[in-house]
Amino acid sequence: MQIEITNPSPLLQADGRLTQVGWARQPVLDANLEDARFYPFKPLQRFRLKRWDYYAVFTPRRFFSATIADLGYAGNLFVYTLDFQTNELREEGIIVPFGKGVELPRNSTEGRSYFADNRLKLDFAVHPDRRHISVQWDAFHDGRGIQAEIDLQTPPGYESMNIVIPIGKRRFYWNRKINCLPASGFVKYGGLTETLDPQTCLGSLDWGRGVWEYQSFWNWASASGFLADGRTIGLNLGCGFGDLSKAGENAVVLNNRIHKLGQVKFDYVSGDFMKPWKFTDDDGRLELTFVPFKDRAAKTNLGVIASEVHQMFGRYNGFAVADDGEKIKIQDLIGFAEEHRARW
Repeated sequence: MQIEITNPSPLLQADGRLTQVGWARQPVLDANLEDARFYPFKPLQRFRLKRWDYYAVFTPRRFFSATIADLGYAGNLFVYTLDFQTNELREEGIIVPFGKGVELPRNSTEGRSYFADNRLKLDFAVHPDRRHISVQWDAFHDGRGIQAEIDLQTPPGYESMNIVIPIGKRRFYWNRKINCLPASGFVKYGGLTETLDPQTCLGSLDWGRGVWEYQSFWNWASASGFLADGRTIGLNLGCGFGDLSKAGENAVVLNNRIHKLGQVKFDYVSGDFMKPWKFTDDDGRLELTFVPFKDRAAKTNLGVIASEVHQMFGRYNGFAVADDGEKIKIQDLIGFAEEHRARW
C-alpha cells in the first residue's frame, strides 16, 4: 500500500500524533515539532529530536557533500569529498555539545541552515529559484582547505520524494529527498578548483526531521545522473526504519518527476560491502546491480551517541520501469548505497 498525501496540514496534531501518514510529491506538511509529545516531561524532548540538512553534488570528477545536523544531544557538522579519478576520500567533522550555534529552518521550502566558528562556516540558503551551498573550512584535511560556492537550480514544478511515517506510538520521521538539481559554481580543495557545469553536474538534498528509536538501523541508496538521451535520472531507495505499511521512500526520478515504487529489496552481504549489491522491487519495475568501488566507513562513538555507516560508492546497471510503462536502461550510473547503524 502506498498512500499519497496531497492536502496541506500540520505534521503533528495537538496531542503529538501524526496528522497524516504516507508519501507526497511535494513537502505539503508543516514541521510543527513543538507539538511533539513523546515524553511526559516536555523539556526532555529536545534531546531526542533529530534534524539535518545533507547536501550532495555529483560531478564528472568528484562527489562533494556538506551537512548541518542537530541530533539533540549534539550538533554534527561534516564535509567530505571523493575524487573519482584518484579514489581519494577526505572527510572532516566536528561535534558541538547540545547543538550550540546550529541554525536549521522549520521547513525545507525556505530559510537558512547555518553554523560558523573559528574553524569553519557552513551556510545553506533557500531562494525562490535555487538553493545555495557555501562552505569555508580553511583547516580541512591538514590545512589544504576546502571552499565551495554552489547553486542548485530548482526547476519550476519539480517533484521530490517526501515521506512521513510513524516509529512506534509517538515517534515519527518526516523526510524530503530531492534528486537531480543542476549544479553551478565551484569546489576548491587545496590547489585544485573544479568549476561546476549544470549540463554535467547534479545536486541532491536529504532533509530530515523526526524522533527515532534510540537504537536504529537503515539502508539508503541514491544517485543523480544522466541517461544516454540526456534526461536526468535519479534513484532514491530505502528501508529498515519505522512503519512502512502505508508508504516507503522508493522512487525513480525521471526529469524531475517522481515514479513511485513499492517495496524494494536490498540484497547485499553485511560486513562484505564490496561485493555487488542487488536491488529488486515487488512489482517487477526495478532490477539493478550495484558494483562498489569505494567504501566510506565512518564511525562515531561518544558514549551516548554512536554510529557506524558504510556508504558504498559504485555504479548502477539495470533497468527501471516508469509509470507509463517505459523501460529505462540504466548504465554505469554513479551513486551510493549504505548501511547505517546508530545509537542516538
